[in-house]
Amino acid sequence: MPPLVTSVYHGSLQHVRIEATLPLIMQKFIEPKGQVKVIGHLAVLFSVVVWATTYISTKKLLFGFSPLQILMVRTFLAFIILSFLNPKKMIYKEKKDRFLIAGAGICGLYVYFFMENTALTYSSVSNVGVIVSIAPFLTLLASRFALKEEKLHLQYYIGFALAIFGICLMSYSGKTDLKLNPFGDFLAFVAIGVWAVYSVLTRMIANKGYATLLVTRTMFFYAFLAMVCQQILFPCKWELGRLLGKEYLFHFLFLGVVASALCFVTWNFGLKTIGTIQSSAYLYLSPVITIVFAMLFLEEKITLVSAIGAGLTFFGLLVSQRRIPNPKKIR
Repeated sequence: MPPLVTSVYHGSLQHVRIEATLPLIMQKFIEPKGQVKVIGHLAVLFSVVVWATTYISTKKLLFGFSPLQILMVRTFLAFIILSFLNPKKMIYKEKKDRFLIAGAGICGLYVYFFMENTALTYSSVSNVGVIVSIAPFLTLLASRFALKEEKLHLQYYIGFALAIFGICLMSYSGKTDLKLNPFGDFLAFVAIGVWAVYSVLTRMIANKGYATLLVTRTMFFYAFLAMVCQQILFPCKWELGRLLGKEYLFHFLFLGVVASALCFVTWNFGLKTIGTIQSSAYLYLSPVITIVFAMLFLEEKITLVSAIGAGLTFFGLLVSQRRIPNPKKIR
């Protein structure tokens, strides 16, 4: 399990100061620059794997709760856990940093998941899955034009095309018709646009040297405030007995503690160490992982076309992460 790492970077990541409590063994592997990036890749991969399995828990919870209720419970649990791990008060270096962190929390922890879950109630899982899969591409464009830190390269476009084609094969294999719902698909597009904004804001915050754990906790705080506002404006009935029921409690704990508290810390750490583009590219693996876990826990069968699609998606991820060296530079 990736550690909860809180780091402050000086210059080009040559010096790393550990602010969170880590096992001594892990501390030995996160000081050199190259090893920090390896930890960053593992942290992002861990987050994506867990997030890809949350559909199972969310699907079960939707039988008894609304999308907003699910988000509020998991966000509250995550905030409590992170507050226990790091109870320090957030001290902002600049006034605008408060708005950056609040904006990132509302975008990535509230609007994105609420839009995605709501889209699933109007459109099919296949439609939403394909639309959400282009999130890395929008993140690339947003990062390029907003941060100007990573250039567009041909391999990324090739990998993007391969991944999208593979996801389409996985989503529509065995289907004879394609049903579209404009409103549901529109919500899915809004969700990935919001995710791109979240990734850029998080990268901007990371460049300021704030502690990852503390920033993530503050993001959850502002996200929960936004959810409370929605609950006040559009109240929904709560049943505490159902909330604490054995059939739902495990899924809430998984979503709140693991998928939210832990995974957003590891994801934000990955954004800080390897950047928005490489981090978001791992999202291409989400449909592949979801299929595997659906086979294991939901007893869904995978077709040959789906298997080919999964392979293309993974290959596309690898291609998008590679750059062909410039012959002139080699000389």
